[in-house]
Amino acid sequence: VVCLVAYHIFFMLFVWSYWKTIFTLPMNPSKEFHLSYSDKESLEREPRGESQQEVLRRAAKDLPIYTRTMSGAIRYCDRCRLVKPDRCHHCSVCDKCILKMDHHCPWVNNCVGFSNYKFFLLFLAYSLLYCLFIAATDLQYFIKFWTNDLPDTQAKFHIMFLFFAAAMFSVSLSSLFGYHCWLVSKNKSTLEVFRAPIFRHRTDKNGFSLGFSKNLRQVFGDEKKYWLLPVFSSLGDGCSFPTCLVNQDPEQASTPGGLNSTSKNENHLFPAKPLRDSQSHLLTDTPSWSETSAKAEKGKVG
Repeated sequence: VVCLVAYHIFFMLFVWSYWKTIFTLPMNPSKEFHLSYSDKESLEREPRGESQQEVLRRAAKDLPIYTRTMSGAIRYCDRCRLVKPDRCHHCSVCDKCILKMDHHCPWVNNCVGFSNYKFFLLFLAYSLLYCLFIAATDLQYFIKFWTNDLPDTQAKFHIMFLFFAAAMFSVSLSSLFGYHCWLVSKNKSTLEVFRAPIFRHRTDKNGFSLGFSKNLRQVFGDEKKYWLLPVFSSLGDGCSFPTCLVNQDPEQASTPGGLNSTSKNENHLFPAKPLRDSQSHLLTDTPSWSETSAKAEKGKVG
């Protein structure tokens, strides 16, 4: 009875997460990243080069974009006709831009990105537990098969096949799951491992990493009761992400390492944008104080 209950729990969680990974539509950039009709006309009229970049800079001046191409240009998708948000890539299979794209998975026939990355991780975890459970419960009968202690029926070949299939899938899934756990701990995607993101000041492979705890919460959310369930709880909107390189204070210019430098403000193409509440709180664990409260405190000291 215990084995049957455990088996069906693992099986239902595995099927649930697999279903969510397959049928959750990848999120695309919001309409503010699409070029307006006038910008599209200007881009078509201008020859390729600096003149086109000037059009893109003008279109992206109010967008929270911090990454660039290898040449330092604005990341633009010719097929979708939009300015790419940070960590967004165009999928050649889906023929659309995917927010925080990790990879296109043929096993689920879907892009793995911001909208279903948590589901994909849970799918790997529960499929691994499912295979390990089958291999563990079948091991004693597999040993009896080699010692000729099983009845001479066709069922013993089913036992052998089941153990080998579960064991081989366990090995492959454990390596893949371990790799993606490492990606979550570093706040990276598979694409960013092969090509590190390029920020306005330099290339940094750990530019989006905020530390293990905050990286984990960015994927699984703040409420731990939802971590093990295939329900969407990731933080943010998929279009903007807090970084350890870009100053998030909208009153100050962004500089490398979070240092303030007023002498280089004119070199930054975009002002630093405030993040949404679910993202901003990842940057600090202490309550921020306002200027009014500081004055009140100063008056009390006086």
